[in-house]
Amino acid sequence: MATNLTDESREFRAPQTMTPAELGDNLALLVWESFSDFLSKQDVETPLPDSFATAEAPEGPTEHTVEEALIFFMWAHTRGVQQAFLGRAPDDLIRDGLDALHRAVFEDMVSHGTPSAQLPIFEQRVGARYSEYHQAAAESDSRLGEVVCRHLTGDPDNCMEMAVAMTERAVAVAHPLRDFLEEVELVS
Repeated sequence: MATNLTDESREFRAPQTMTPAELGDNLALLVWESFSDFLSKQDVETPLPDSFATAEAPEGPTEHTVEEALIFFMWAHTRGVQQAFLGRAPDDLIRDGLDALHRAVFEDMVSHGTPSAQLPIFEQRVGARYSEYHQAAAESDSRLGEVVCRHLTGDPDNCMEMAVAMTERAVAVAHPLRDFLEEVELVS
């Protein structure tokens, strides 16, 4: 099959505009991708330390670890959006985009077996972690890594390597997302 596409026309082009709903849907996909890579330990840019394996049950990560990892990746993507759009887009559009992200993730959770009755409790935990993570990130990147590690492993005394890895993951998620979104206008 012949094609008229040149290499230049096949190159990825970022959208110039995005609605809050489009932003939320795209972010949800990115959250799930980051989350899946984390659980499968395929993110080679910021590998988890071997000590993380001992924090997991032999049959895999615990439900608590899985939920905490999902919350962390939701927060990291939220952070990237806030950094990209704060002062450039109306607060209500940013909030609508982030609400769309959370709705999409929660809908995905329910469609994959999470009882909808558990969502309000999970949402409360999300709010509490976001508050903690925002405060820790305001103090320092290393403090953020420590707080994330404490929630993932439940072992604040054994978090040095893991805290560094989680700090690197937060940066690896938020900074490229911020850079990408700085070229996008958020529109209603």
